[in-house]
This record gives sequence, C-alpha cells and structure tokens, in this order.
Amino acid sequence: MREAHIPLATLPARVSIREVGPRDGLQNEDVILSTAQKIALINCLSDSGLEHIEVGSFVHPQAVPQMADTAEVFARIERHPNIVYSAIAPNRKGAERAVAAGADAIQVFLSTSESHNQSNVHMSIADSLSQAAEIAALVRHAGKLFDAVLSVVFGCPFEGDVPIERVLQIAERLVAMGAQQITLGDTTGMAHPRLVQEVCLAFAERFPQVPVRFHPHSARGAGLANVLAALQVGVDRFDASVGGIGGCPFAPGAPGNVCTEDLAHMLHEMGIASGIVLPRVLACARNLERLLGHAVPGQTVKAGICGHLGSQGEPRIAELARG
Repeated sequence: MREAHIPLATLPARVSIREVGPRDGLQNEDVILSTAQKIALINCLSDSGLEHIEVGSFVHPQAVPQMADTAEVFARIERHPNIVYSAIAPNRKGAERAVAAGADAIQVFLSTSESHNQSNVHMSIADSLSQAAEIAALVRHAGKLFDAVLSVVFGCPFEGDVPIERVLQIAERLVAMGAQQITLGDTTGMAHPRLVQEVCLAFAERFPQVPVRFHPHSARGAGLANVLAALQVGVDRFDASVGGIGGCPFAPGAPGNVCTEDLAHMLHEMGIASGIVLPRVLACARNLERLLGHAVPGQTVKAGICGHLGSQGEPRIAELARG
C-alpha cells in the first residue's frame, strides 16, 4: 500500500455505500430503461457487495417518467436478505405506495432552500415538513426505516449559500419525527472540502447520536475530495451512483453523482473497507453503458483496477471486506 499523508487512524475503518444509481442516476437520463432492464441492473448491483440500494422513487410519473414502474421493479427484483432496498417518497401518497411495494426503508426528501423545494416538489419547506411528519408516522407504523434526505445543503443554484443553522434547524425537526439518519446532499456540486467539514462537524456537535450520510456530487470535479474531507471528520456513510450517472433534473448545473466504483476503488486503495467487490460493480457499470447507449462518466470503468489489487481485484477486496 502506498504511504498515506493522513494517518489512517483518523479515518473510518469501514464505510457503508448506498447505491443510488437506479433512482438518482436513471432519473436524469434521456433513455428510459424498460422494467426488465432496471431489474437486471439492480440484481447485478445486489451481487456486488453493496449493503443498501435505492431502487426508485414514488413520485408522479409526469414529473419523473423514468420512475413510473418503481412498484413493479420492487415486486420483481431478487432481494438479498442483507441488503436494504429503499425508495424515495416526497409525500404521504408516495410513502403509502412505497410501503405497499415492500420498501425496507423510505426516504423523505426536502430542500434547505425555498426556491429549490418549490422547483423540486412544488411545496414550501413548511409544507414539506408537515408531509414528513405524516410520512414518519406511517413508516414507523409499518415497521420500516425512516430516513430523511436534505437537498442543496452546500449551496442552492437559485439562492446561493445556505446557512448552516437553517440546515440544522430543519434536521432538528426531522430528528424529532424519528429520522434514523440524515443525509446531507450536495445536490448541485457546490460543496468544497472545507465547507463539507464545517457542515458535518456542526451536525455532529448538534446531533451526536444521529448518523449522518453524505450525498456528494461531482458536477464541478470536487466529489471525491469532498468524500475525503467528510471521512476526515468521521463520516462513514456515503451515497454513490454506478457509473457516476445522474443528478437532479430540477436544478440547473446539477449533473454528476460520485461514481460508485471510483469511490470504492479509492477507499480500497486507502485501506478502508466497503464490502464492494470491484470487478462485480464494474461489470454492472459496463452493462449500464450498453443499456444507455453512451459511455458513463466513471473513470475506473475506463482505466481499470490498479494492478497491485490483483489480477481482478477480488483477493485484495475480499481481505478488506473481512477487515
């Protein structure tokens, strides 16, 4: 292993990656995959060592036509018992459909700026919080996991900087509703490493017992740098998208989820376990390129796995996964 400039003791030994490609990735693609193709993609990802897969969202099909068949996808995927299969729901009706479809976890999402919330879900933040309270009660009653995702935490394309205190106040309301984790989203790739650390440290100070997940984007090329910044302050949960596809269709300048295989490769090189078997997730990314009819943004699918990880990477990866 190459010598690290940052002591490994300051970094988590293991991280959890939530794969968001089937939802956050595909929703921003012009090509709409068939139900069978989505199922094949998710089944492929289920065999790659992931612990959490975001299957789709229960939103109006006119708003996001790529997600119109999410209930059927849930019904037909081959589930692994050790994987959490989740769905996004912006309102009570969506949450009811998610519960009926058998989602293991339901993620309510709202923005930390009024402008983006109106653009994204056509509601004020106050109305979204009211919906979130109804969703939380419904999800808890159903015995499912209730997660909350905050968008444009690190900057809004319409309003600019978002005050950290506003982020914390919204998070506080969601924690009081029973959110079991809060995801901090860099929806438009406006974050930089110092800001990531400031926000994550402020969150940890205010909510020391609440797990935080970081949803980075690479729209401006800082995605993996921001992941490292989050790792340095103790964050050990991240979102990523196979092939690096996706983004927010309701905000300008918002392409570029951090790529799952690029993130996993970087973590493995650093000696941080993720459980992901790189050759398997790379196979999913290559198949995704064929389905979409264009190259994916990810880099590891082009450059390949570093040679010292083994001929296919699996011996090294299996060792780290056990660690």
